[in-house]
Amino acid sequence: MAPEDTTPPPKVVCTALAKTFGGGTEAVRPIDLTFAAGRTTALVGPSGCGKSTLLRMIAGLEPPSAGTIEIGGAPPAETRRRAGLSMAFQDPSLLPWRSVRGNIELALRLARCRVAQSEIEQLIALVGLDGFADTRPAELSGGMRQRAAMARALATRPGLLLLDEPFGAVDELTRSQLAQDLPRIWQARGTTTILVTHSVSEAVCLSDRVIVLSARPAEIVDDIRIDLDRPRLETTARSDAAALLIDRVFAALASGMAAARPPVAAQ
Repeated sequence: MAPEDTTPPPKVVCTALAKTFGGGTEAVRPIDLTFAAGRTTALVGPSGCGKSTLLRMIAGLEPPSAGTIEIGGAPPAETRRRAGLSMAFQDPSLLPWRSVRGNIELALRLARCRVAQSEIEQLIALVGLDGFADTRPAELSGGMRQRAAMARALATRPGLLLLDEPFGAVDELTRSQLAQDLPRIWQARGTTTILVTHSVSEAVCLSDRVIVLSARPAEIVDDIRIDLDRPRLETTARSDAAALLIDRVFAALASGMAAARPPVAAQ
């Protein structure tokens, strides 16, 4: 069954979490990090620094080389089995032969979640695709496909939502609109959300907290609390308060690039 709205969102605890790939490439140095329940946290850092690797380890898609991950006290594999987490990527990866509704229904079936058809229709309308439920991906714009992918990720009502550059493959105007519309859904549900993005302004405007990572191998450079009023509007990024936070993130990124130590090769 799909989780109910009353299911408390999970806290995510990473303890001494590290990743070294075959050949000795060190991607993530041991990290201790706790993601607060029901909050949105953004991970930013230079390209190739290990942000997506960290996210994939939390999702249970990539085994860590060391350390542990607990999602509401359970390991990622158990959380995935009970449909407690969903992940959305830069590429929507919708099945081309299925409609918007069909892609959502398949995700629910694979997660063994039973949801009333009326709830699926409500979700489709909620992401701004009312009237397109029976449309196939090839007939949708890039932004509409990303909305469909987000509906699919949210359909199981996951307690944890992992987003890897979800708005990265669309034009700037569409990206801005998606960033306005979609976060309201998971924030209204109180979902614990971890967002990887290359956009500093997006990180500041969407999240409650920004974790800045160094160049590879990833280490935490700064942990920034975002105290901006909600709801966040399109004008939020142009406010003086947001500008100060954006400057701090950029300064931390520069510091992380300058202080990055060379990766250690496995012996």
